[in-house]
Amino acid sequence: MCGIAGLVGFGPDGRQNIERMKARMAHRGPDADGTWVSEDGSVVLGHQRLAIRDLSAAGAQPFVSASGRSVIVYNGEIYNGDEVKRALADAGWRGSFRSTCDTEVLIEACEWLGVERALKLCRGMFAFGLCDLEHGTLTLARDRAGEKPLYYGCVTNPEGKAAFAFASDLGSIAAIEGFSAPVDRGVLDIYFEHGYIPAPYSIYEGIRKLVPGTILTVKLAAQGSAAGNPETAEEWERRSSVRTYWSMREAALRGREHPFEGSFSEASQELERRLREAIRGQSEADVPLGAFLSAGIDSSTIVALMQTQSERPVRTFTIGMEDPAYNEADAAARIARPLGTEHTELRISEKDAKSVIPLLPKMFAEPFADSSQIPTYLVSRLTRQYVTVSLSGDAGDELFCGYTTYASAERVWRRCQRIPRLLRRAGGGLVLHSPLRRFPALAVESRLLAADCPEDIYRLSFRTDERTAGIALEHPGYPYAYTVTGRNELGEVNRDIMLMDADMYLPDDILVKVDRTSMAVSLESRVPMLDRDVCEFAWTLPIGYLRAEHPSRADGTLDARGNRLGKLVLRDILYRYVPRELVDQPKKGFAVPLARWLREPELRQWAEALLSPERIRREGYLDAEVVSSLWNEYTESGVWRAQIWYILMFEAWLESVRR
Repeated sequence: MCGIAGLVGFGPDGRQNIERMKARMAHRGPDADGTWVSEDGSVVLGHQRLAIRDLSAAGAQPFVSASGRSVIVYNGEIYNGDEVKRALADAGWRGSFRSTCDTEVLIEACEWLGVERALKLCRGMFAFGLCDLEHGTLTLARDRAGEKPLYYGCVTNPEGKAAFAFASDLGSIAAIEGFSAPVDRGVLDIYFEHGYIPAPYSIYEGIRKLVPGTILTVKLAAQGSAAGNPETAEEWERRSSVRTYWSMREAALRGREHPFEGSFSEASQELERRLREAIRGQSEADVPLGAFLSAGIDSSTIVALMQTQSERPVRTFTIGMEDPAYNEADAAARIARPLGTEHTELRISEKDAKSVIPLLPKMFAEPFADSSQIPTYLVSRLTRQYVTVSLSGDAGDELFCGYTTYASAERVWRRCQRIPRLLRRAGGGLVLHSPLRRFPALAVESRLLAADCPEDIYRLSFRTDERTAGIALEHPGYPYAYTVTGRNELGEVNRDIMLMDADMYLPDDILVKVDRTSMAVSLESRVPMLDRDVCEFAWTLPIGYLRAEHPSRADGTLDARGNRLGKLVLRDILYRYVPRELVDQPKKGFAVPLARWLREPELRQWAEALLSPERIRREGYLDAEVVSSLWNEYTESGVWRAQIWYILMFEAWLESVRR
């Protein structure tokens, strides 16, 4: 795991600025660093190394191919290196490897097989920049699901011309001398609805995130002729092309067209086989390795299968909170016992958790407001004291229908369908254009009533107050990212909503949170459920294998509280290793009691300073009256809106970049 950076066309100060970019993300790779400069000085690549495979200098980057034609800076892991090597041999490659690192396998595969063919073959998580000196191209690529980040865009060089930059960390691009990109107001509506900024956008105008599963190629000047590089952002864009080599949507559509036709038991056995294979590959490392363990189905399944393939007890880690409503440590410990892991638990105080808040703006480098970022950072910090690599159970909810909100959206949509569409739309519109819209609950219900599809139901269910749609002052109207899934595309409510989350919430919230918090402490986190073969198989499974259509306590599809269980096929695997009574409990979630903390003196003072109307008006991004209204309702009546934390993280980020 590493941090990568590149500058093209910046001029004589290119190397100096690469060093600035590297310093900003030294936490992503504290073991070593390297810089490569092209002969003409127009291309500069930088790398911060967290050594995981081949700890020797032979694995150092930037890495030059055997032919000398290509140079790569790479962040990630390729888990099927032997398979890629066989494909190289079949393609006629007769070289000998100088190292045992996957970087060398990747660069030779890209050079001999072509980037797209190589990436379709590779199983892993990655982001890289590859300079092809022979063809004069710079290629950026990102893994299928978006586990590893990659930002890119144009910056201004000392001569006032556009240069091209890319990096693992948005803060590294902002660290370039003279960086002055303004806040992109077009992303604010989406951010204040969800608490994160989805790809391809970033908080800065002109700086983008590479979409997962895509390849960006930029045509550079011929080798030795720096004068041929573009000089304006428009020309850089004309020289660039993006193509998709894999997408979650296409995987879901293939799964619909070619569904799994075996029994539930056969599906469970096949899924276990694929998960075992993924975990085997992701357990390869030349450094200590462990796993996060909560009381949930996903991490417990990963640890169970990991332990069956390990000759020694797997190291597992969890944190406990003082507040019982947010503490899953005891349940995690009970699960660890039958699995036989070497379990480590840390009890953290409110003071420990609150101390993380000042670190968040720099950690994420743009506004990000999933409050579980706090405990995720704390468990990563604990884990890093013992191991360098940790496996996690992320993506289980999105791939195996785990969120209870899916069932809720399905239930609301079925009720809506009982009313003719025209009548629903007319009734909803009547309320929204009347004084009744002042009542938040009525306004939300009316929008749900007027929904055209299940996706609308799901999206609008997160907006509990219509005022939150007016937090930002300007609304340029960027396309709403969820529309990429189409409407009712998979023909089943749960699956359509799962695809929405897998396409945006998973890569732009969950995986961002895991990457930034773990890399803040130089810990590599791996996600076996996002293995290509596991992921693609998940989309073939009938919905009844994930969530029962007619649940009952008799067949074990309801928990003790009567809640409808999801992830049935995953549960079936886990029940072979852990007594079901230990795992069929309502999950408390990986969260912190922010709503209570912000009413207490320490954080309330911090929040009110950030949200003062005078400050908000002076900055000119948000509607001070809306912000004050939400905050006053919360402090006076205890009415909590998630958007309060979204606003605080935006304001905290603004303050951090002004320093």
